[in-house]
Amino acid sequence: MAADLFQLAGELAFDNNRYTDAAASYSLAASAGKEAGAYDLWACALVRHAYLDMSERRYREAAQILSAAERVADRGDRQLSTRHWVASVQAEAYAGLGDLTACERALDRAERVRDLSGESNNGGWLRFDGSRLAEERGSRYAKLGRLDLAEHTLINALGQDALSAGQSLRRRGAVLADLASIGAQRGDADQVLTFGRQALALAGQTSSGYVARRLQDLREGFGPLSQDRRIAELGAEIGALNAVR
Repeated sequence: MAADLFQLAGELAFDNNRYTDAAASYSLAASAGKEAGAYDLWACALVRHAYLDMSERRYREAAQILSAAERVADRGDRQLSTRHWVASVQAEAYAGLGDLTACERALDRAERVRDLSGESNNGGWLRFDGSRLAEERGSRYAKLGRLDLAEHTLINALGQDALSAGQSLRRRGAVLADLASIGAQRGDADQVLTFGRQALALAGQTSSGYVARRLQDLREGFGPLSQDRRIAELGAEIGALNAVR
């Protein structure tokens, strides 16, 4: 129960950009999970801690934490999706390190979640069911500079029923931010504006720190496009959103 509650506290702090509080909560969650011999809870706390490093682009440190999470998850319940979630997040760390081969291998391991039957997640501290893998794969390809592949994957994800129906505005906002980022890498101002403004609207609607961080990453990647008045205005709106948070 303590590990579960500390993970929840960490998630709330992380989504509100209170990284120090989130780190403390995740450390306590990991310690409680370890003491209780609850390997899946312990591994999940480590995964969430790795997100803190990735949010600061410390991908090598994140990869090290995730390697520890992988070892812990291997001792857990084989009917749960813990080890598949670890692999999915490892793919993000490898993408940040520019390692396409390791990224795709991790994504392939994560895809095996579809082989599980029954209740593979509990909807609380473990929510990974593979439903986000398409958008996650697209996001990883974008980070690796595989723009055409990323765009195709993300647009398909955007058209999926779960996203198009608005089931998760937070997820939709993240996909839109990634599509805007692809436009920035291509130097396509119209693509940046089209998807960036949609993501900005959803960030304001959901008050999600996660989407706001993705937009901040977009803003930092404008490059020469920042000379465009329309892009500069979008950047100012993103800056104002993050200042409020």
